[in-house]
Amino acid sequence: MLQLKKPARLNKGDTIALVSSSSGLAGEPTMKHRTTLGIKRIEEMGYKVKVMPNALKGLAFNYENPKARAEELMAAFLDPEVKAIISTLGGDDSVRLLPYLDFEIISQHPKIFMGYSDSTFTHFVCLKAGFSSFYGLSLLTDFAENNAFPEYSRNHFNKTLTQNEIIGDIPTSDFVYKHGLRWDKENELIDREKIDNTGYEVVNGKGQASGPLIGGCLELMISLRGTDVYPDETDFDGAILFLETSEVLMPQWLMEDFMRSLGALGTLDRINGIIFGRPQNGHLYDEYKEVVQKIMKEWGHEDKPVLFNASFGHNEPKCIVPYGRNAVIDADNRTFTITESAVE
Repeated sequence: MLQLKKPARLNKGDTIALVSSSSGLAGEPTMKHRTTLGIKRIEEMGYKVKVMPNALKGLAFNYENPKARAEELMAAFLDPEVKAIISTLGGDDSVRLLPYLDFEIISQHPKIFMGYSDSTFTHFVCLKAGFSSFYGLSLLTDFAENNAFPEYSRNHFNKTLTQNEIIGDIPTSDFVYKHGLRWDKENELIDREKIDNTGYEVVNGKGQASGPLIGGCLELMISLRGTDVYPDETDFDGAILFLETSEVLMPQWLMEDFMRSLGALGTLDRINGIIFGRPQNGHLYDEYKEVVQKIMKEWGHEDKPVLFNASFGHNEPKCIVPYGRNAVIDADNRTFTITESAVE
């Protein structure tokens, strides 16, 4: 069963480093307004921000220099001033950092790392290094939300990263922002359309299931199979698997293939239950639920509880999911609870 060390909690006045381990979009001139706003919001919460030297060098630099990205990520972990590391955005090629990472360096300097999507790779790096990371907010999509940093996300930032108390119940957000408004400067004062959100839905099984949290973006997990960074089979033993899908909006048949791969790997046999993030813009919402039911039945797990419509991943506002921390999903009462603190 997965056992990960908790990093130290954040205190007001601590330094948060920004890294662009994946996409370099935050460094593009057209994104300067949004990057600046996200940094300002973090500072307004009472933290210092340290922009790592390569974090804002743009898309071309990031693509052409995976080694530099890896070295910068390790530098952020090594820096004694830095207490937490937040990704500026996701992307699609973090796996290119793998040949240049020193897992021993990262293991010896555990601290908060937060991001989502392609950052699933970096979360698996932290997992291999033996400490919890946080599937959650990134600079451009969350802290830089038009007009206001969402209260739901702010509350989960404080509850998860700054307090060594039991996190407790995590309801879904009351609404989700509709994806599609471009990040052009002329749109920065336009509120994105809100879509009313419902609570958790039960798509499989019954009763309660508990265990340490492990998972990420489904597409990234599948792409990382067979690499040195993919979790060991036993890491899934007795776990709660959390999954979500990306903005690529994959078709139903591909979702089915990916879920079936988890069955073939034995992952569905090992876990105690699953919680799924809401697909972006509700893409194929009902169809994805049908896929989950179908695949769980194929592998003989009709009784394992699966909750759907969680507020993490490619959704804003979003909560934060700490790797390795014990959680309970309750299919009878449709609740998701983290039963311990996430930080020391």
